[in-house]
Amino acid sequence: MTQVNVSEAKARFSELIKKALTGEEVVIARDGKRLVKLVPVVERRTKRRPGSATGEIWMSEDFDAALPDFDEYS
Repeated sequence: MTQVNVSEAKARFSELIKKALTGEEVVIARDGKRLVKLVPVVERRTKRRPGSATGEIWMSEDFDAALPDFDEYS
C-alpha cells in the first residue's frame, strides 16, 4: 500500500494513477488521516436488461392511501 499526503499526491499524480491501475492500493492522506483511496474504474461487462426484476418487487394495495394521522385533512 502506498500512502501519500495531499501535496505529494499533487506532485506524483500520474505515478499514483499508474500504481492504482496495476492493482496497488493508493491512499491520499492529510495530517496522517486517510482521506481517499485511488481505485481503477471497472466497466460493466454485461448490459442491463430492462425488466430483469419482474416479479421480485411488489407494492401494497394501500400504498398511496393517506396515513391514519392525516384522516382529518382528507
